[in-house]
Amino acid sequence: MKWIRTISAQTEETAQTLGGKALGLVLLHRLGLPVPPGFVITTQACRVFLREGRLPEGLDDELATAVADLELATGRFFGGPRTPLAVSVRSGASVSMPGMMSTILNLGLTTGATAGLAAETDDRPFALNSRLRFLSSFASATTNSDGDGGGPIPDDATHQLRQAVEAVFSSWDAPRARTYREVNDIPHDLGTAVIVQRMVFGNRDGHSGTGVAFSRDPNTGENTPFGEVLFGRQGEDVVSGTSITRPLRELAEREPAVWMGLLDALRRIEGHYRDACYVEFTFQSGELWILQVRPGRFVGGAAVRVATELADQRVIGRDEALLRISSRHLGQVRTPRIATSEEADILARGIGACPGVAVGRIATTADGAVRMARADPVVLVRPETSPNDMHGLAAAAGIVTARGGPASHAAVVARSLGKPAVVGVAGLTIGRDDGSVTVGGRTIAEGTLITIDGTSGEVALGSPRVVANAADEHVHRLLAWADEVSGDHSAREETQRLDAAHAALRHR
Repeated sequence: MKWIRTISAQTEETAQTLGGKALGLVLLHRLGLPVPPGFVITTQACRVFLREGRLPEGLDDELATAVADLELATGRFFGGPRTPLAVSVRSGASVSMPGMMSTILNLGLTTGATAGLAAETDDRPFALNSRLRFLSSFASATTNSDGDGGGPIPDDATHQLRQAVEAVFSSWDAPRARTYREVNDIPHDLGTAVIVQRMVFGNRDGHSGTGVAFSRDPNTGENTPFGEVLFGRQGEDVVSGTSITRPLRELAEREPAVWMGLLDALRRIEGHYRDACYVEFTFQSGELWILQVRPGRFVGGAAVRVATELADQRVIGRDEALLRISSRHLGQVRTPRIATSEEADILARGIGACPGVAVGRIATTADGAVRMARADPVVLVRPETSPNDMHGLAAAAGIVTARGGPASHAAVVARSLGKPAVVGVAGLTIGRDDGSVTVGGRTIAEGTLITIDGTSGEVALGSPRVVANAADEHVHRLLAWADEVSGDHSAREETQRLDAAHAALRHR
């Protein structure tokens, strides 16, 4: 059996074999968009590894061939001191599991390769920073949850790659990944692919950076690009939530060529999906590269607005617009909100990352959230979250973080779980000894009851009055289409109107 596939427009496989992330890269190739060259180790290899405890027979030889082909395609040398090639090593299951498995950046920056990169770029601090990031991500990926790890990091690129592949495969069975799958009803036997690509350095210089972008606003569905960007940094700085990101629109001001390339990419991808889309991107010295793509997967009112506007634009028909909206979407349209700031004791404000209201007692550790949630609802309050907090995120009713933006780990996981979240609460700190929360000059004990509004970004003490948003014009129009399809114009609940239309469409 062949374990490795080249990522190209000609690749013909399914997400079950390549994983969703690699399949997205194949799509980008077919659309003619800039993708770093690379290859993918299939989910089949992962299943063998998990079953037998070792990499499958023949994979080492295939890895050597794939790396040689990548060297030829890039004109660079893996781990070598002259024009060195560094790669990223990422997981990619057939279903999205954001941040649950390992990622290693800048792999191949051996001692000699780092010196070669410094000489090539005439920028020793950049080369050393990149080497440090590699060492950090490699150590994190190869250290298990008990703190036991892979020993000294090899100074040989081939050995680094082999260990990295094993680490990504192993992370499929990490406790955080198993918890995520259990919460989301994902089978445990799927396995993950491993994607190896030429490294693009967002930390290269002042004209480099990284970001994430939606083709439309995921909170409202408005047809305007939405996202975050960091200048002079790498992708993990965005998704970890440890850095203060900038609004995506700043890219237009600082790097107009990259901005125009990104808009073109979003337009082409949305045209393919006939739906809103999400991308992760990096730009190095003013050159744009797309690293990941998927449909937007909006919920609630945002999903309704996108469906109706796409029907208006004749991208999809009205029947398809109706079928894209579920009763769950309609149930999320009337999102609860804290009534008014004047009525509530507002403790802090951040960025609303997932709509809805959560009321619960403050827990400041993931373990504490699990313990306290057995008695009462809790809100997990952290400086930022990481995959190791997954059990606490699953137990909490809502999430608050001091750092991070709409694409941070906390925000992405909250949306996947459908839990209200507020991120980027400036000035929020957590006491190391007693778990108290300090913000805005006030200190609140762990266990205090708070309410968070994942739309406005407000955090209030106690349990203030909550109201629900009214349905907007997009909902009314969609339901009018539903009545036309079903032929029933009687007064009924909104979900009944939609369900009747779905039933009529199924019987056509």
